[in-house]
Amino acid sequence: MDKIYFQRMSFYGYHGVFPAEAQLGQRFYVDLELSLDLSRAARSDDLHDTVNYADVYALVKEIVEGERFKLVEALTGRIAEQLLSQFPFAEVKVKVTKPDPPIHGHYDGVAIEMVRKREGHA
Repeated sequence: MDKIYFQRMSFYGYHGVFPAEAQLGQRFYVDLELSLDLSRAARSDDLHDTVNYADVYALVKEIVEGERFKLVEALTGRIAEQLLSQFPFAEVKVKVTKPDPPIHGHYDGVAIEMVRKREGHA
């Protein structure tokens, strides 16, 4: 299966269980690995035979910046669900990183990664 990758898309969202997270917001990074057959696009060199990257980006931006979730797990699941419902991907891998969660300590962030497959694909 062929893949399209989006790496470290950066958004500002208002997700978290603490009131300050909902008021102040924070950065979130999203990485995608999108599986689909790209053989037709490789032969035709025609955008209609693939997925418009701008449309994928706009969908993820709309979810991260336009919706509100307490859990990064719920945010990640929503992105995966919408990608599968709106695009012809056989499988999606979505990783959402919260680089500055309110946890005392030294780390680069916490991340949730989910893999979801379209029904009927093994």
